[in-house]
Amino acid sequence: MISWLRRRKIEAAASAGSIVVEGARKATGGKAKNRVVMTMAVFFGIYATIAGRLIYFGMQDPADSGGPASRVTASRPDIVDRNGEVLATDIKTASLFAEPRRVVDADEVIEKLATVLPDIEVEQTYHKLKSGAGFVWLKRQLTPKQQNEIIQLGLPGIGFRTEKRRFYPAGPTISHIVGLTNIDNQGISGLEKYIDDQGLADLQASGLAIAKDLNPVKLSIDLRVQHIVHDELTQAMERYHAIAAGAVVLNAKTGEVVAMVSVPDYDPNNPYNAHEKDRLNRMSAGTYEMGSTIKSFTTAMALDSGLANLESRFDASRPLRIGRFTIKDFHGKGRVLTLPEVFIYSSNIGSAKEADMVGIEGHREFLKRMGLLTRMRTELPEVATPTEPKEWKKVNSITIAFGHGMSTTPLQTAVGAAALMNGGKLIQPTFLPRSEAEAGAVAEQVVEEKTSADMRYLYRLNAEKGSGKRAEVPGFRVGGKTGTAEKVVNGRYSSTVRFNAFLAAFPMDDPQYIVLSIIDEPKPEKPGMGATSGLNAAPIVANIIRRSGALLGVKPEFGHESGATVVSYQ
Repeated sequence: MISWLRRRKIEAAASAGSIVVEGARKATGGKAKNRVVMTMAVFFGIYATIAGRLIYFGMQDPADSGGPASRVTASRPDIVDRNGEVLATDIKTASLFAEPRRVVDADEVIEKLATVLPDIEVEQTYHKLKSGAGFVWLKRQLTPKQQNEIIQLGLPGIGFRTEKRRFYPAGPTISHIVGLTNIDNQGISGLEKYIDDQGLADLQASGLAIAKDLNPVKLSIDLRVQHIVHDELTQAMERYHAIAAGAVVLNAKTGEVVAMVSVPDYDPNNPYNAHEKDRLNRMSAGTYEMGSTIKSFTTAMALDSGLANLESRFDASRPLRIGRFTIKDFHGKGRVLTLPEVFIYSSNIGSAKEADMVGIEGHREFLKRMGLLTRMRTELPEVATPTEPKEWKKVNSITIAFGHGMSTTPLQTAVGAAALMNGGKLIQPTFLPRSEAEAGAVAEQVVEEKTSADMRYLYRLNAEKGSGKRAEVPGFRVGGKTGTAEKVVNGRYSSTVRFNAFLAAFPMDDPQYIVLSIIDEPKPEKPGMGATSGLNAAPIVANIIRRSGALLGVKPEFGHESGATVVSYQ
């Protein structure tokens, strides 16, 4: 019994042990199974995610994949003239890219591409194709013909993406004003750059520059007048064998630039030569000694000071000596001149004495007040800073009185002249539309209205009886002042190399527009003729006014051509 009980205990113990072992085995097996299931679930989730992303990308438009986001060209607003004519707009263009990992034979690709793109950089392109990168640009902004021919080559690993590029319908006619964009459609010069600086660049960077949301940018430019000015200057360069020419048409009441051209220029649709120095925008980015056109300001200064009036007299009977310098008149009268005669005969001696009357400090202050010595404020980025002597001495004041010794830009010379014509208000120029009320809010009174009235009289007088006769246009009552400046050659003024200008206003009973022309190093039109501004710069102005006056809204009147009469002085 005892042995049986012992045996039962042993059996029970053995049975219990087997139960524990079996339970442990079952428990362990359950945990392992759970781990396997969990592992499989994780891997399934990962592969499902990958598969989902592959399906997503596979459904996208191939044109939206490719190059780095920073290189995708952004939209820009159209630029239009004051009448809504398009001056700049975005067009779609194809750019060629490669996926080097998919390129089978780089040599073959280059060889075939060269048949369509003969200017392709072979070595650079080879390195790109062998780089193993996922994406590289090969050629931006292809023509449709080039794109089609490359498609016909059937090259693996080669593709296109649609980009935007700028197109300028007016071509060179307005290149210096509208400016340029780079290959990524970002403004780099002219009003294209101005538009970026006003916030477009930030919109592009944030991806908010969406074409449909960008309103056109309207300019003050009238494309019709711009074409006329460009045509006249191009002809003048050829006629007078000059190295350059330029002109501006400025609204005297608002400061709006209606037209402005500088030639030689460049084609903004193919600006390969835009950075050559002779393509400079001479009207705003070039500074010049403006010659006798500056006598407009010298005479106005004398009148505005109260020290002189239209009956004042100046002795120009003999040359004026200042130290080792001798001041002479080009066509001297050898007698005492009245102030109007000083102006219409363009007397250097008389102008020098006008400046001497006011004094050195007063002279410099007046020119600064007229905006001729400080950098002009306008939307165009290409604006030069005028130059003047570091220290003004009497000889500097005397020579500056007739246009030598200081340099300023032609555009701000026209702006200063507008103040002499419009009642004495200096209005900084703008290339955007501006009303007379808006102009009045920013205008600065720089001379008295009486001074302005006297200068209008002198301008008309000069066109009728003085050096500005060739600027006359029947019906438009033009007035103006010539300017023939000797250029510095090898450190000395040359009597045969000139920079000529003519500064005009019309109609003189109430001037609406200022027209300034410049012509650099003109030659005589015909053998035996001279090359002074009255013979070349003045006719340019006359032709511009004749062709554009009516377009500018000025009604020709033929009943009272004479707006001034010459008083005989002995």
